Parts: sequence; structure tokens; C-alpha cells
Amino acid sequence: MNPLDAYWMPFTMNRAFKQAPRMITRARGHYYTTDDGRELLDGFSGLWTSGLGHCHPKIVDAVQAQVAELDYGMGFQMGHPKVFELATRLTDMAPEGFTRCFFTNSGSESADTALKLALAYHRARGEGHRTRLIGRERGYHGVNFGGMSVGGIPGNRKVFSAALLPGVDHIRHTHSLADMAFTRGQPSWGVHLADDLERLCALHDASNIAALIVEPVAGSTGILVPPIGYLQRLRDICDRHGILLIFDEVITAFGRVGAPFAAERFGVTPDIITTAKGLTNGVVPMGAVLVREAIYQALMQGPAQTIEFLHGYTYSGHPLAAAAALATLDVYAEENTFATARTLEPVFEEAIHALRDAPHVVDIRNIGLMGGIELAPREGAPGARGYEVFLKCFEAGVVVRNGGDTLQLSPFLNSTPDELSHIFTTVRQALATTA
Repeated sequence: MNPLDAYWMPFTMNRAFKQAPRMITRARGHYYTTDDGRELLDGFSGLWTSGLGHCHPKIVDAVQAQVAELDYGMGFQMGHPKVFELATRLTDMAPEGFTRCFFTNSGSESADTALKLALAYHRARGEGHRTRLIGRERGYHGVNFGGMSVGGIPGNRKVFSAALLPGVDHIRHTHSLADMAFTRGQPSWGVHLADDLERLCALHDASNIAALIVEPVAGSTGILVPPIGYLQRLRDICDRHGILLIFDEVITAFGRVGAPFAAERFGVTPDIITTAKGLTNGVVPMGAVLVREAIYQALMQGPAQTIEFLHGYTYSGHPLAAAAALATLDVYAEENTFATARTLEPVFEEAIHALRDAPHVVDIRNIGLMGGIELAPREGAPGARGYEVFLKCFEAGVVVRNGGDTLQLSPFLNSTPDELSHIFTTVRQALATTA
């Protein structure tokens, strides 16, 4: 039996991997080390997670100290100091009006928590008929049933379609290759796409809709950047009809777009924000859901001895995760990380768009330090070309990600121009040798 067989890997072609495994045994700074001693420049900063670099000493020290002091503390009817400190730090960092924080263990759990909060909020206000949830085509909100239901990536949904949540609909996605190809930053075309929400308000009656959830920048589907004015128009429509607006910022928060939250970068304030990934720099799993004060207060009703929101996880606010998150927030502040990322953005933009003339490239999209290079698919074999480029980059010492035929890049927030140059030179060489 193959010694790798027992582990069923996530979002991986298991049979192919176990025939030719790619094993990582160590990480430091911006590099992985493989089991055969090769160094790999990580061009995806973990999985959108590790913007400060791997094994940052301050975060490592904080987790090591915490596990020796308090390894676990029951989070139901009890607490520990660090999680309360962390909630205060996060709400202080969030856009104005966000005053409460609920902790989860992943982006998937954050999405489902946000959806449940939206339903509970409307019910507490006497509008229990607001039960419909709206997502967006090509959206990704994790792999729990709630997140899959509002998510709009067909491959993630089709096997489970019979058991997805009822009462869910989707607005159209924002990408049009004919109108947006090779846009730098936000496209000028497409603000009108937000009006598709009005269509669903008319179809379902807006008084039945609880919430709309969108990623400010759609990440896993291939980096779809919102058109100028698009998010503001969604905000306006939600306000007009009493619909909660949820921003899924699992990818975009904590500097990925050069600000603490994409809500700040785009100047649009939602009602609920979901986070994970960069919250702990990927060191310990953790997510958080940030809400406005009115949502919290709506649920603080009834006898004081009752639980106001019957929801939570065994590991909500875990001591190790809280310690990692506090240290991560400290490093962001001490190293001025978000401003550094914003300064690096034009360098990244120039480097990624320089691949416009590379073989097979049909579009390039970017915002902050996240970018997508869309390749023409091979006839009858969608995704094969993107996967081949991923493999060639890996063999050449650079890690990128392919989502189908879109190469995805998410460099460290403190990358150097030389590192960016090396990443894109490697991608160009891989494209040049790919049929």
C-alpha cells in the first residue's frame, strides 16, 4: 500500500498527486523547502494566508508561549483574556460602526455564521419572513452547506445540488472578457451589473430577502475585480430594500488589497464582514465575523438567562489562535505592512501585465497584491493547460496556484521587487514551453 494512501487530500487530484507527490517539509520567510532539499519561492503566500511570510518569529513565539500556559479553555459560558482582547482589537480595526466579533475556525464557518446571523437578526426584529439569501455567480464562500448554497462555482455545487439550502438565488457575476480584458485595477465598465439585484428583488419581493453576500474581489474563481461604483450600487440597493449586505473578506482582509479591509479600500461599508486566513497569518486556523452594533443589539432580547444566539464551535476563540492573531496584528502594525503592500501594488501590476504578450494569455486581472492570468483552455481539456503551468513553475522553484486555466498569484505583503520579477519570469518561461 502506498504510505500516502490514508490521507484524503482537500481540493487535490489525489491519484495523480500520490503517483508524483510534491512534499513540503519546512517553511521560512518567503520560501518553502521540499523533502528533497529544494527551495521554492512561494508566490501564493500559503493559500492567501501568510502575507507576513512563513514562521514569523513573533507569531511563533506567541503560540509557543500560549500552549505552555493555556492550551485550551472551554468557550461556552467561560472565556480567556486573549480572545476578548482580540475582539476589541479587530473591532477597532474594522470600519466605523462594527462593534462586535464572533469567532470561528475557518472562512467556511465564518460564511455560515454570517448567514445565520442575518436570518436571526430579521427574525428578532419581527421580520421572520425575510428568509431568502442571495449570492453571486462564480462566488466562493467555503464548502459548508450554507456557503456552497450562496456560492456560485458550478463544480463545487453540482454533486451536492439536491441538498443545498432552499430559498437561495444568485445575481450575475461581474466578468466580461469582451468588455474588461487586461484592465488594470477596477474596470470602468460594469457598474450596471449591480442592478441584477433589483431583478431578484422584483422576482422574490424584496421583503422576503434577508441578505446578499459577495466577495469584494472574487478570489478563488479567478480574481474578478469589481467595476468602479459596483459595490456602492449594491450597498444602495440593499439600503433601499432593507437587505443586509455581507462582505466575504476571507481573502481580501488584512492587507491583501492594501488596507485592513476591502470595505475601506473601496469605500463601501457592509453590515457584516467575514474573515479568516490572514487573521493569524495562517499559523493557527481561525475566522471571525464582524457585525454592526444594531445586529448584535437586535439579538440581545429576552430573559437574561437565555442564550441569545444558539450557535458556536468547540474551538471558537481558541487560545492558540487568539495568541497567533494578536501577534499577527502586532506585526502588521509594527512593520507597517498594509502601507508596504499598497506601495508594492504598482510594481506587482506592471510585472503581471508585462505577461500580456505571453503565449496562451487571454486576460490579466489585478487589484492590491492579488492577480489572475487567464489562459485559453485546450479544446476538450479545460484546466489542463493551467495545471501544466503550475507544475512547470513548481519544478522551476516557484509556487503559483491554478484555478482551472487561470493562474492565481498572491505574493507576500512584504515581497521585494526582485522576488516579484523572479515569479513572473518563471511564469513566462513556463508559458513559453507549454503547448
